[in-house]
Amino acid sequence: MLNIGLIGAGRIGQIHGESIANRNPNANLAAISDVHLPSAQALAERLHVKNVYTDHRDILADPTIDAVAICSSSNVHAQQIKEAAEAGKHIFCEKPIATDLAKIDEALAAVEKAGVKLLVAFQRRFDPSFAAAQAKVAAGELGDPRLIIITSRDPAPPPVEYLKASGGLFNDMTIHDFDMARFLVPDSPIVEVYATGGTLVDEKIGTEANDIDTAALILKYENGATAIINNCRQSDYGYDQRIEWFGSKGQVQVNNHQPNQAVISTAAGVESALPYHFFLERYMDAYVNEMQAFIDCVNNDTAPIVSGIDGRWPVVIAKAAALSLQENRPVLISEIK
Repeated sequence: MLNIGLIGAGRIGQIHGESIANRNPNANLAAISDVHLPSAQALAERLHVKNVYTDHRDILADPTIDAVAICSSSNVHAQQIKEAAEAGKHIFCEKPIATDLAKIDEALAAVEKAGVKLLVAFQRRFDPSFAAAQAKVAAGELGDPRLIIITSRDPAPPPVEYLKASGGLFNDMTIHDFDMARFLVPDSPIVEVYATGGTLVDEKIGTEANDIDTAALILKYENGATAIINNCRQSDYGYDQRIEWFGSKGQVQVNNHQPNQAVISTAAGVESALPYHFFLERYMDAYVNEMQAFIDCVNNDTAPIVSGIDGRWPVVIAKAAALSLQENRPVLISEIK
């Protein structure tokens, strides 16, 4: 039984806390901390957790706790990883580790020195449909990669105040797609990025957050294959999440998930349900699966499926994309120091 302390009781913390407490029989949710005590208390009451704190260091100081799930705000992830590693705790951490590469490297060095495990939570890798597609790719059944298309569009943009601190579209939203681009072509690194985009959904995203809300990106792999990513902060028909992988021997597609699969055909047309409207609905199974993967890697002493280096690479690609957008040119990954 792995005793886990939850750091952060916000929206994603609640998802992971419930997963630990109710969906993983080999783990125990031993403590919850949040700088907003009422949030921690409310979640603890719902999940029957006795130990509740405002300071995450109280969790780190508890010798009975084996691991932590870091679900706090992104700007403190790296520091909390370092502190958890120094306390000898295994670490599950929401993305991103940080947007500053030096801070990421400091956190990863602390993890390596302590000899603890770190799994970075890119939940799309654990989605059953995406995982099944990648398994076919990894087995070589579809041949050599030629073209990968990744579509990711949110139903509505988050508040501008959130976007101001998010690190921008590439660090906040596209970072998942950068990870998927690596996940779907595991044997060849991304070497070049070209990004273009604009503010087409809400002008305040540009004027107040100094960001864009719509983007298209071309990623080139060392083996010559190409990935195309398209993003938008608004999709009126729901949460749009699709991939297409085309290779020398075939292709695989993953389309949108819907609340039901009924397709109704009449003289008036063909009708089906809209996609799920929220990421929590679309990826609920993935969130459970990634937490189970973390628990298993600690209990079985195996390598995390998504390592700290896997968490670092999407941030590097995001920096290349931002530079490409700024300078309107393709940017080599090697330019990001």
